[in-house]
Amino acid sequence: MMVHVSSFAFIKNVIYMTYYASQNNEAEDPKYHTARLVYCPADDVENKTYIDLQAAGDTFGGKTVDAVYDTILMHKDDETIYLMWTAMLSGNYYRLYRTFNTSEKTFSEIKINKLKIDDFICDFSYSGIQTIFAEKNLGYKKMYSDIGIMQKISSRTENGEVYYYTGAYSGDHTFIIKSKDLETWEFVAQPDFVNESKWENATYVKDDKCYYFVRQKDESPYGFLTVYHLKEKIWEKPVLIEDCQSRADFIEYGNHLYLFHAPIDREHIGIVHINCNNIKDSSIVLQAKMKESCFYPFVQYGNGALYMSYTVNRHHIKLAKFDAKNYLNAL
Repeated sequence: MMVHVSSFAFIKNVIYMTYYASQNNEAEDPKYHTARLVYCPADDVENKTYIDLQAAGDTFGGKTVDAVYDTILMHKDDETIYLMWTAMLSGNYYRLYRTFNTSEKTFSEIKINKLKIDDFICDFSYSGIQTIFAEKNLGYKKMYSDIGIMQKISSRTENGEVYYYTGAYSGDHTFIIKSKDLETWEFVAQPDFVNESKWENATYVKDDKCYYFVRQKDESPYGFLTVYHLKEKIWEKPVLIEDCQSRADFIEYGNHLYLFHAPIDREHIGIVHINCNNIKDSSIVLQAKMKESCFYPFVQYGNGALYMSYTVNRHHIKLAKFDAKNYLNAL
């Protein structure tokens, strides 16, 4: 009756997708949500397998799961998928995960993600975020409701090891995280300038820079784009992008970087070409009328083409293939 927040991957000609769903209520109400994995052959998409990973009302670690929220998937290789979601346990939101072996179609046990700053490690939870930031004398903005990790990862080699970067958030508090194993996540940085950030913060690492975009509070029609320089550890002055009030996503095509976002009416899709030399010279590529609800876009490569999954009125998740050269011509 309700589905929302998708991520997907093409692995060995199989499409894997995650989202959260409700079989009991049309409202987006986490006390009815189920974290779900669906997969099917890319050449036989009607032949779907549905697997519920965890649902509100289940038990985990001796505690009742009171709510389930943002559900995503990540993978470093074609053998193992990391399935990750938010669950409320005894009034505290946690980030949980389990792995899925794509060859054997088997699952690991459910575990709690960890959050690390320097030598301090805690559970990746609502209370854990506040505890570790306080321990390290880092200020944080107002946190409320659930906590989240963004589904897009981009990699960077540091001291001979590969790190995967993404964004993390709770309410107005947003920051960059990285991980070697997709299980323990290390704090990288948070914006050091005044802003009205809210919820989902898209990130993308390219040439020792972490590009960062996030919508702002509901009364603002603008999201902001900025860059965190990973070597110098400094933030660039943010650039406002108009008509953004939903989750966004970066994709690299032809060595150019693009931002996909859903405008306020959530019936369009916007694309911005990022000028990597000077973000204030970034330009609008298009703003396309979708003729139906379209928000929370996630853009990814699959079988050599670009695909986008998105939510339609919280009643459907759609996966659409598009010919990138028709839209993302090098500028």
